[in-house]
Amino acid sequence: MEEILAVNKPPANLQGGNPPGAARAPAIPLTDYQRRWVLDKSRFKIGAFTRQGGKSFGTSLEAADDCVAVPKSKWVFLSAGERQSKELMTTASLHARAYGKAVRELEGELWCENDEKYKQLEIIFPNDSRIVGLPANPFTARGHSAHILLDEFGFHKDSRAIWKALFPTITRGFRIRIISTFMGKLNKFYELFYASPTLQRFIGTEHQYVGERGGWSKHFVNIYQAIQMGLVLKDDEGNPCEPEDLRLALNDEDAWSEEFECIPNDEAHSFLSHDLISTVEDVKIAARPDWVELLVAASYELYEKYKKSYGSPQPPAHILSGLSFMGELFVGFDVARRRNLSVIWVDQKIGEVLSTVAVIELKDAPFFVQDMVLGSILTHPRFRRACIDRTGLGEDIAERNINRFGAHRVEGIGFTPANKEAIAGGLKQNFDDRKSAIPADPTIRRSLHSVKRIPTSTGHFRFDAEQSEETGHADHFWAKGLAVQASSGQPWKMEFKSEARRESAKLGDYGVGERHDVVGW
Repeated sequence: MEEILAVNKPPANLQGGNPPGAARAPAIPLTDYQRRWVLDKSRFKIGAFTRQGGKSFGTSLEAADDCVAVPKSKWVFLSAGERQSKELMTTASLHARAYGKAVRELEGELWCENDEKYKQLEIIFPNDSRIVGLPANPFTARGHSAHILLDEFGFHKDSRAIWKALFPTITRGFRIRIISTFMGKLNKFYELFYASPTLQRFIGTEHQYVGERGGWSKHFVNIYQAIQMGLVLKDDEGNPCEPEDLRLALNDEDAWSEEFECIPNDEAHSFLSHDLISTVEDVKIAARPDWVELLVAASYELYEKYKKSYGSPQPPAHILSGLSFMGELFVGFDVARRRNLSVIWVDQKIGEVLSTVAVIELKDAPFFVQDMVLGSILTHPRFRRACIDRTGLGEDIAERNINRFGAHRVEGIGFTPANKEAIAGGLKQNFDDRKSAIPADPTIRRSLHSVKRIPTSTGHFRFDAEQSEETGHADHFWAKGLAVQASSGQPWKMEFKSEARRESAKLGDYGVGERHDVVGW
């Protein structure tokens, strides 16, 4: 492992610098619920906490305390992904250095039995105690003999398989800590937290302990309780604010109740469960790679150039010219202008799996900009087929691109009830068969989960979702569904090269003014 830091002179002591067990006066005070968590020495301990309530701060402090007090102590932190693991280990390092000890921080790789390698972070104390940070999966969960922390366990992919692989590691006298916010009811975190019928609802500020054999000490703190126990909410200028300010800005009652009030959403009517979505998530996939920002910026530059002058706009396809993809590209485009998001979902097909290349969100973007971004992708040599929402606002964009690329490569689909049912069904079947790999992104996850399957009086089903500022009208769901639909057709193969033809169009279609000549791409 590569040593990346050795601390000889620590920063100001967060815990007062006193020996373990002595009274401390923290420079950064703990809230009542953080202190209660740290002082609870139960072997099995689980906590459901509001978002941004400092649960990682308190839990990593407990591990650092133990490592300083007990030589050769070992803790393993398992987080939802590499980014989350790094953030948690950074917090643990802050506590460790605050003791005035010369700790070392190492970074390396862990090879697992599935022949995959994962980034491993490690903090080593002078008394040979260690904290190890890893992204969680059934393979990284095996083989440890240590105290365990499962960070945001409700969001772990394959949570039941992780739990099955992990639990035997603590059988020889070790402790386990689990912290998370809820993500629906169909995961192991929910099952563990509500394992006792007497704990279906927590009221008040005291944690509860299930006294029977195998019982858990359970902590529950929602946003309102956290404020009562010392959490201070602040705005962007550092001034105090109220929870209601956050709720109104979030503009999503389901998200507010689950993320901040700690009320797990009932998934009875959600078409795609959190558990199903997690099976196709891959933390290594970026939702918005760097080239997307360049492409969107170049499209806006073209918009400014052509909205006041005559010319023949060409999409900035050069942005993608240096990119090589592993598979053929399939595109789904859910079109919007002001109320909702326009989302372009780009997949590459590797074997039988549609692996996400990019999820491009265009909020309030002029149609000209949307068309330039889409055109740049559709001109890439590896592009094979696209399905575009042609309902209402999407009619012009769908028709224009059908004319440019041919109906065998671009299909416009109206969002009739029958078509929506077919798109939703195709998406679910794709996920059930594990034939997608998508980003582990909270916004995308909420959008996919937001669609409800509602029976109608005619015996059919209606697919709908609540409107929200963050996810629009489940626009990511429909864009991904359209990409899956695009991949279901026969791949188009170029057999000859045609010459570009000129056609006349109104740039007013793009919202930019007078009549112009447009080159067919």
